[in-house]
Amino acid sequence: MASEDCDALNMDPDMELLSDEELEREAEGFKEQGNAFYINKDYAEAFNYYSKAIDMCPKNASYYGNRAATLMMLYRYREALEDSQQAVRLDNDFTKGHLREGKCHLSLGNAMAASRCFQRVLELDPDNSQAQQELKNADSILEYERMAEIGFEKRDFRMVVFCMDRALEAAAACHRFKILKAECLALLGRYAEAQSVASDILRIDSTNADALYVRGLCLYYEDCIEKAVQFFVQALRMAPDHDKARLACRDAKALKAKKEEGNKAFKEGNYEAAYELYSEALTIDPNNIKTNAKLYCNRATVGSKLKKLEQAIEDCTKAIKLDESYIKAYLRRAQCYTDTEQHEEAVRDYEKVYQTERTKEHKHLLKHAQLELKKSKRKDYYKVLGVNKNATEDEIKKAYRKRALLHHPDRHSGASPELQKEEEKKFKEVGEAFSVLSDPKKKSRYDSGQDLEEDGMNMGADFDANNIFKTFFGGPGGFSFEASGPGNFFFQFG
Repeated sequence: MASEDCDALNMDPDMELLSDEELEREAEGFKEQGNAFYINKDYAEAFNYYSKAIDMCPKNASYYGNRAATLMMLYRYREALEDSQQAVRLDNDFTKGHLREGKCHLSLGNAMAASRCFQRVLELDPDNSQAQQELKNADSILEYERMAEIGFEKRDFRMVVFCMDRALEAAAACHRFKILKAECLALLGRYAEAQSVASDILRIDSTNADALYVRGLCLYYEDCIEKAVQFFVQALRMAPDHDKARLACRDAKALKAKKEEGNKAFKEGNYEAAYELYSEALTIDPNNIKTNAKLYCNRATVGSKLKKLEQAIEDCTKAIKLDESYIKAYLRRAQCYTDTEQHEEAVRDYEKVYQTERTKEHKHLLKHAQLELKKSKRKDYYKVLGVNKNATEDEIKKAYRKRALLHHPDRHSGASPELQKEEEKKFKEVGEAFSVLSDPKKKSRYDSGQDLEEDGMNMGADFDANNIFKTFFGGPGGFSFEASGPGNFFFQFG
């Protein structure tokens, strides 16, 4: 080694007493010790001895090359890159130096710079198989970057994650690739994975604006908007021109404000205003799945208050599509189905809820829905008489009088056989309805969903509606309908 390789000006004063040959010999001794530690995989000690060699001879390219190799084994790629670059500055024909610089660039995700280094190696050693392979790896990373860019533009976030996973196999220390992957994981709703990636980066670099942005994005999409804003603000403090953090911060604040306005209007009973405010909030950020699911469910609640039951059902369905685990949306939709007498659908939703959360309350709701479904499949005697379920005894009697006279067979004796048969059927149903609803015991059993046939109450083919009619009207003899003009009849007892 030439004596000028050792720069005495930068040395410890004690070293000035040593001759150039002695310095060179001692530096070589430190290098050999470093090599021994490197072979034994004690990279920390190897680093220390290579550093001592460099301190003695700071212009020796191989010492920087060896320390770069050690730093790479310690995953300290940025420091390794600096040593590699210093090595090739000292000796531009240093093949291993160019190769290590290329590997550092590749690990840090700079494939273009890596390619230039590997090409330089091949200029010096055309048959270098390692450089040939690494050049292919660099080309692959450039292709994955290109595909990821196209995928992101098309919102094909799964493709981006795939490309970044492949790229990170060769560029394991590239924060840029990790951040892009984490952002896409967040956009895919895989928040835990995204947060894990971002947190790993922040442990290394707590001021990384991109990682802070991704942490905020995960919180934002998990409907922790207030905490999300804090991370976006912190990211903007680190990088004031961070456009994604700025836009996300704006949307988060707008969404939080609009949702709170809607909640306030709802609590005050101003349902029309609440409905409009929730609708406006839903236009702010279509990507915020969890918050939008809650907004749809909130709007469904308002819609049910406004008797917009079909719209409420539609909003609940949209909420469930966004978040299939959203129990509150299933419960709201089930209630709306019950209110619109879509009992099978209500049972299906309550079954889903009970399978997910087996609480006493959910079991009770399911049983009630099943009972309503059972009741819906039998004759609705209230509907037959044209009264509501809270009708009084007098209202039931008046309704029976009206319907019985309307459908009595004698009234339709001159009609076609088909119409006579239809009216006779209706007359019988009216009698059945009155016999049940006018009897407190039968009515109670009917309202509770019990099967009247099983309780020995004859509602079958043998049921005689005429007996009910005679008893109700109390006529001493026969009765008939007589015409008083075209289409007009009056009833009289004989």
